[in-house]
Amino acid sequence: MNEMSFHFAARERITPASDDRSATEAAWLVLEAANDLGDQATVAACRRVIDASLSGTAPAPADVHLVLDYFR
Repeated sequence: MNEMSFHFAARERITPASDDRSATEAAWLVLEAANDLGDQATVAACRRVIDASLSGTAPAPADVHLVLDYFR
């Protein structure tokens, strides 16, 4: 999946009821790209989004924003 198709796919799937789920799915994709690029700040944000999902809490809005807009 290239960066443009990821961006549009991530944005199209987001609805208010599925924000956390979509952010978590996007976080896994962004985590892989950020690891490849050595972007440690983004890796940390992705991990926080994923951890929040696994613990049943809401991720920080700033982390979600970074994950969803990573390929812009």
